[in-house]
Parts: sequence; C-alpha cells; structure tokens
Amino acid sequence: MTKKSTQVKEPALGRRQFLVGAGAGVAAAGAALVLSKEGASAQSAGTQEQADAQGKGYQLTEHVKAYYKTLLV
Repeated sequence: MTKKSTQVKEPALGRRQFLVGAGAGVAAAGAALVLSKEGASAQSAGTQEQADAQGKGYQLTEHVKAYYKTLLV
C-alpha cells in the first residue's frame, strides 16, 4: 500500500485581482466622465447667459413665425 499525498491547490488569485482592478478602473472612469460632463454643462450655461445678455440667440422673427404656420396641420 502506498500513501498518496494530497495537496490542496490554492485558487489562483490572479484572475480575481484582475477583475477587482478592472472594476475599480471602470468605476473611476465613470466618475471622471460624470464630473467632466457637470463641468461642461456649467460652462455652457455660462455661455448661454452671455448670449442672452448680448441680445443674440434665438429670436422669434416674422420668417420664423411663417415657418411655424407651415407646420400646422
């Protein structure tokens, strides 16, 4: 009779560590995207306020009113 040595293999943590790292990277990228969009919308709001202050931008003129009349069914 021979004794078989049973060795228990520890699970490879490489894949787990990779997935945890990838998840953290995705979370960080998502946070950066949200923060950059908030900054961009704040800048565009400031630009809109400047355009309104200058009197430029959307104006309801006679030719615009004529176009709207063509859209009525």
